[in-house]
Amino acid sequence: MDQNKELRSRYWLGRKDGLILSRVYIAILLLSLCCSWKPEKKYDVVVYGATPAGITAAIAAAREGKFVVVIEPLGIAGGMMSGGLGFSDSNQMFRSTLGGLFEEFHKRVEKIYRDRGITLNYRVAEKDTKHWTYEPHVAELVFNTMLKEAGVQVVLNETLKSAKLKQKAIQSVKMRSGKVFAGSVFIDASYEGDLVAAAGVSYRVGREGRNEFGESFAGAVYQKKAVAVSPLDARQQELPLISGTSITPEGQGDHRIMTYSFRLCLSEDPSNRIPFTKPEGYNANQYELFRRFYKLSPKSGIPFDLYPLPGNKLDGNNGIGGQLSTGLVGENWDYPDANPKRRREIWDKHRLYTEGLLYFLMTDPAVPETVRQRMAQLGYAKNEFAQYGHFPPVLYVREARRMVGEYFLTQKDILEKREKPDPIGIGSFPIDSHDCQRIATPDGGFINEGTIFPAKTRVEGRGIAYQIPYRSIIPKATECNNLLVPVCASSSHVAFSSLRVEPAWMVMGESAGIAAAIALEEKVEVQKINLTKLTERLKARHQVLTF
Repeated sequence: MDQNKELRSRYWLGRKDGLILSRVYIAILLLSLCCSWKPEKKYDVVVYGATPAGITAAIAAAREGKFVVVIEPLGIAGGMMSGGLGFSDSNQMFRSTLGGLFEEFHKRVEKIYRDRGITLNYRVAEKDTKHWTYEPHVAELVFNTMLKEAGVQVVLNETLKSAKLKQKAIQSVKMRSGKVFAGSVFIDASYEGDLVAAAGVSYRVGREGRNEFGESFAGAVYQKKAVAVSPLDARQQELPLISGTSITPEGQGDHRIMTYSFRLCLSEDPSNRIPFTKPEGYNANQYELFRRFYKLSPKSGIPFDLYPLPGNKLDGNNGIGGQLSTGLVGENWDYPDANPKRRREIWDKHRLYTEGLLYFLMTDPAVPETVRQRMAQLGYAKNEFAQYGHFPPVLYVREARRMVGEYFLTQKDILEKREKPDPIGIGSFPIDSHDCQRIATPDGGFINEGTIFPAKTRVEGRGIAYQIPYRSIIPKATECNNLLVPVCASSSHVAFSSLRVEPAWMVMGESAGIAAAIALEEKVEVQKINLTKLTERLKARHQVLTF
C-alpha cells in the first residue's frame, strides 16, 4: 500500500510539474510570437520598395515632416533608374506636365555633370523630346543624396514576408529576416505589388479580354508580322524561346504579361570595357532560333536597341519592334505571384539567357560577321555595377500585379475620358506593351504576340495627356484603409501599358507621399482625406495637375 501511495504521489507531482512546464512552454511560445511581431520603432510612413516611385513617396512624406522608412529587397536604391535604365522615357511624354521631384531629380543630374565639366546634349529647362540621359551610378547617387537630405531611413536587402492588419488597417510588416516595421500609413511602391497581396487587397495578373471593358487593344493582339523561320527541331518539338503552339484568339484575355529583360550598361571604350564571356551553363543551342533568323535576315544587325549615355556608354534595351531580342518572352508569367525561391529561378534564367545571348552574338559562326564584330567592340561598363560583376542588379519587371482599387483605369481613361475630379498628376506615355508570347504557327513559322504600339495613340512621338486620379492609387476602403499604391496602380493591362514608366510613377509616388502626410495630419483613412488640401499641397510642391 505504501508503495502504491508513493507511486501515486510521484504521478501527481510529475503531472503538476508537467503542467507547470507546459504552461512555461506556452508562455515562452506566446512571448516569442509576440516578440516576433514587436517592431523596434514605429514610423509615420512605411514605404516598401526603393523604386523611383518609392523614393519620391518617401522624400515627399519626409519633407512634410513625417518619420519615414523605405524598405528595399535588393541591395540598391533607385530601382531601374539606378539599375541600368539610362533614360526614363520622358522623351515620349509632355515634359511640361512632369514637375515636382521628377524635375528636381533631373536638375540635380544636370548639375552633377556640369560640375564634372561634362556638357550634356539636353537642358532640363527645355521641355523638348530629347533623351534626358544619365549613367546608372549618377542616378543612384542623386537618389541617395535626396533621401539622406530628407532624413529618410533606408533599409536594403529586406524582403517582405507578411503584413499584420487590424480593422482593415496595416499595423506592421514583417520581413523574411524577422525584422518588423510598424507604421501609421503604408505605401507599396514595389514593382511586384507584394504589400498589396500581403494586405489582402484585390489585384489582377494578366490581360483582360477585349469585351470586359470595351478596350480595342485588350487581350491577345497581333501587331507584328509572322516570321517564316521554322520554330521546331528535328523531333518536331518547339525550339527554346518558343512559348507554345496554340494561337490565342485575338482579343482573348489570359494570364500572360509583357516580357522582362535587363537594361544593359555597355561601353565601347577599351579602357572602360569588360568583355563578354561565356557564362556557366551556356548552351549555344538555346539560341538556335537566332541562327535560323539570321539565315533568313542576315542584314538585321544586333538584336537590341542601343541608346548613347554620358560617359561614353550605351544603354541596351529589349527591342520592342524586333522579332528576337534581350527579352525572355514567355518565361515570366508566374513571376508576380511566385515565392522568393521561384522568383530567383526566373531571375537567374533571365540573366543566363542575357549573358549567353551576348556571348553567342559575339562568337557563334551562324551570326553574321558584322554582328560578331560589333559585339566584340562592346562590353560591360567597368565603372558600373562593380559589386555585381558589372551586370545590372535589377530585373526590368515591366508588369506584375495590378491593384483593383477605388477606381479602375481602362483604355477609355487614357484616350477618351481624360479628365478626373481628383487628379494627382498627368500621364502621357503612349500605350506600349512588349511581347507577351512567341507562338509556333501551323504554317511552320512563328509570331510574336502581345506588342501594343499603336501609332494613332501618339502625337509627334508622344502619348495623349490624361489626368491620373487619386482613387487609382488607393484600395477599396472595405479592404484596406491606410495603404497607397503608386506603382501597381488600379488599372487594366492596356491602361497600365501607359502608366508603367518611371516618370509617371515618380509623379504618382510623390503624390502618394503627400497624401499619406495629409491622412496622418487629419487622422483619417486614405480614402477620406481632404482632396482640396491634397490639390493645394501638390501644387505647392510644383506638381502639375492640369493639361
